[in-house]
Amino acid sequence: MHFLSIESLTKSYGIQPLFENITFHINEGDRVALIARNGAGKSTLLKILVGKEFSESGKVVVNRDIRLIYLEQENAWDENQKTIDNVFNHNDDKVRALKLYNELLSAETHDEQAIHLAAEKLEFLQAWDTENQIETILSKLNINFLHQKIGTLSGGQKKRLALAKALIEMELNPGHCLLLLDEPTNHLDMGMIEWLENYLNNESRTLLLVTHDRFFMDNVCNRIVELDDNTIYEYDGDFAYYLEKKDARITAAASEQDKLKNLYRRELEWVRKQPKARTTKSKARTEAFDDLEVKALKRKSDLQLELNMKMTRLGGKVLEMKKVYKNYGDLKILAGFDYTFKRKERIGIIGVNGTGKTTFLNLISGKEEADSGKINLGETVVLGYFDQKGLVLKEDVRVIEYVKNIAEHFVLADGTKVSAGQFLELFLFEPEKQYTYVSKLSGGERRRLQLLGLLYQNPNFLILDEPTNDLDLVTLQVLENFLTYFEGCILMVSHDRYFMDKLVDHLFIFEGDGVVNDFPGNYSEYRVFKRDTDKKRKEENVRIKEELAAMPVIEKPKEKKKLSYKDQREYEMIEQEMQELQAKQTELSAILNNETNYDKIQAVGAELEKISTNLTKKEERWLELAMMME
Repeated sequence: MHFLSIESLTKSYGIQPLFENITFHINEGDRVALIARNGAGKSTLLKILVGKEFSESGKVVVNRDIRLIYLEQENAWDENQKTIDNVFNHNDDKVRALKLYNELLSAETHDEQAIHLAAEKLEFLQAWDTENQIETILSKLNINFLHQKIGTLSGGQKKRLALAKALIEMELNPGHCLLLLDEPTNHLDMGMIEWLENYLNNESRTLLLVTHDRFFMDNVCNRIVELDDNTIYEYDGDFAYYLEKKDARITAAASEQDKLKNLYRRELEWVRKQPKARTTKSKARTEAFDDLEVKALKRKSDLQLELNMKMTRLGGKVLEMKKVYKNYGDLKILAGFDYTFKRKERIGIIGVNGTGKTTFLNLISGKEEADSGKINLGETVVLGYFDQKGLVLKEDVRVIEYVKNIAEHFVLADGTKVSAGQFLELFLFEPEKQYTYVSKLSGGERRRLQLLGLLYQNPNFLILDEPTNDLDLVTLQVLENFLTYFEGCILMVSHDRYFMDKLVDHLFIFEGDGVVNDFPGNYSEYRVFKRDTDKKRKEENVRIKEELAAMPVIEKPKEKKKLSYKDQREYEMIEQEMQELQAKQTELSAILNNETNYDKIQAVGAELEKISTNLTKKEERWLELAMMME
C-alpha cells in the first residue's frame, strides 16, 4: 500500500538551498532512515510533511487513509499542564475513561463507588488492553512522574514523554500509521533503546526516522535515504552497505567532474578564439558552454571536518579516586569507590537513568563535591568536559564572535597558526555561516561549535557526556577517528552502542545503590556476557526446582518449637523495625510526590522499592516466629 510521496520538493532559507527538486516514496512496511549533515534540512523536511512548514515548490501527497504521527526534537509544552493530562490528551473514549479511572485511584480520598463505576465503563469499552499497552509504554520509558507539572521536568523527561505520547497515539489508532521520528533515541538509556528497537520492529510498523545511532538504524530500518548536496540518494541496505555505495558514488562523481573540467578547458579555448560576430551554430555552442561552465566549476560541498588539535602533554599521574562516597539523601551514588586512572585509558560508563552517571562525571570535573574520600588530579591533567547542556551564552552572538571571544588565533597539532575564521572552516562553518547568530544554528551545528570550543583548550583528559546527541554521521565518524588516535584519557557516558564499541577498552557499570562494577570489554561484549550469565542463572533455577520436585515428600510429626532467647529477642525487636520501615516508606512516598529533580526521583524510587522488599521480608519473618510461639 502506498503511504506517502514527495515530488520535486524545493526548500531554501534565504539564498541557502536546503534541497532542490527532491523525490522519494514510502510504502507500507518501509522503515526509512533519513540521514544528512547538520543543517541540511532533515528536521525541516519532516515539518513540511506534517504541514508545520511549507516548501517553495513541489508537493507532498499523503494517502487519505494514513495517519501521520510526528515526534519532533523540540516540543512546545504547556508548562503548567500535568504530565498525566498530556499523556491522556487524546480524543478517544477509552483514553478519557482511563484518565478518569487513574485520577480516582490517585485521589487522596478514595470514592469506591466512583472507582467501581469507572471500572465498569472500562469494561464496557473493552479498554483494559489499551490500559496495558499504555502502562507498558510508560513503564519501559520510565515515566513515573505522571502527577508532576511539565514545567518541573528535565529535558530528558520531556523527550521521553513526547516519545511515549507518539507511541500511545499509534496504539490508539491500529489502522495505517506513518511514524515520523526525529532523533527518538536521544535521552534514552540503552535498555530503553533496545526495547524501542523491538517495539518498532513489529511487521506492521511503517516509519521515517532521523537518527545518528547506527546500531539503532541497522536494527530497525530497511532503507536509507540520504540528503546530500541538496539532492536525494536512496540505498536499500544497512549502514555498511550505504558507506560502500556512497564511496563508489563520490568516486564516480569526482571522475565525472574531472572529465567536465577537461572538456571545459577545451571549450574555453575555443570560445576565446571566436570572432565577435558568431554564426547560429557557434551561438548554440557558446550557450552550451555556459551550461558546461556552471557544472564544471560547481563548488563541491564534500568538505571534511578536520580535528587535529594540539594536546597538552600528560604526565605519569593522571587521576586517583580513593574511598569516594556520594549520596543524595538515601540515594547512594558511590560507596567507597576506588580507582587509579592510567595514561591513554578509555572507559565507558553505562547504567539505567538515575544511577549517578552524570554525577560521577561532575565529581571528577569539580562541578560537584564528594561527601568523603579523595579525588586527586595530576598536575599536568587538562580536563575537557563535553556536557549535555550544550552552549550556554549570556547573550546571542554570531558564530565568528563566539570563537574570537575564545581567541583570535589557534595553534594546530603541527604548530600551524590559523585565524578564527580559518579554524571555523576546519569545523565545516563556511564563511557565510560564520556570521549567522548562534541561536539560528541547528542543534547539531551548536554541538559542533561546542566541540570546537572544547578542543581549543588542548585537553588531555576528555570527559564526554552523551557526545553523539544531535551530531550528524559525518561529524561522528570524524570525531571517532580523532578519539581513536587521541593520546590522552577518555571517560564517556553514551547510549550510542556503535560509538561506545569502537572507542572504549572497558566499562564502569553503575548498578545502583552505590555499586560500580568494572567490566573488561566494550558494550557488545558486556551484552553477550550478561545474556549468557542470565541464561545460566535461569537454567540453574530450573534445575534446582526440578530436583526439589523430584524429591520424595517425607512428612515429619510437627513438634512444638520453643523459641530460643535469640529468636525471642528477634521477635520483640522485629515489630519496632517494621514500624520504622513503614514510617520511612510513608516519608519517601511524600518526597516522591513533591520532588522535581529527575535523578533524585529515580533514587528515591529505588530506595522506596528497597524498603518495600525489606518490609515484606520482616513481615514474613514475624509471622514465622509468631507461629512458632503458638
